[in-house]
Amino acid sequence: MINLVGLILFGVLAILQSTIVSRMPLLNGSADLILLFIVAWALQERVESAWQWCLIGGIFASLYSALPFGTYLVAYVIATGVARLLKRRVWKAPFLAMLAATFIGTLVVHVIAWFTRTVMGVDMPLMTILNVILLPGLLLNLLLAIPVFSLMRDMAGWLYPEELEA
Repeated sequence: MINLVGLILFGVLAILQSTIVSRMPLLNGSADLILLFIVAWALQERVESAWQWCLIGGIFASLYSALPFGTYLVAYVIATGVARLLKRRVWKAPFLAMLAATFIGTLVVHVIAWFTRTVMGVDMPLMTILNVILLPGLLLNLLLAIPVFSLMRDMAGWLYPEELEA
């Protein structure tokens, strides 16, 4: 049931990402909805399906991306690992953990995408990527991080209800 909800959610997010969000860039950077939802889900307390949702989101992102298949999958697995690590270390401040995981996850995604493009022979100056793509995308992701975290906390409460003590 939970993975079916994830499949539907990431299908909708992939459609939104490829049709609407990518058409509203800040300079050349855009928000990464799938990354935000994966990180927010991985930071939830009772969630046990973070790795499954990471794989689902990575597959959807790889399907609509022009990068080789699996590039986003690898980046999202690393971002989920960082989020799970932060969840254990910064458990008293979940919003701070969300901002830190979003920051690190965005950097990981862009570094892996840059590395993949470099291996494919696409030569782009590092300062241009930093100023025109990475920083605006990072700003947009950080602006959306807290609302997405709140949505995912509500969804986690719905999918993983607390057991009532008798």
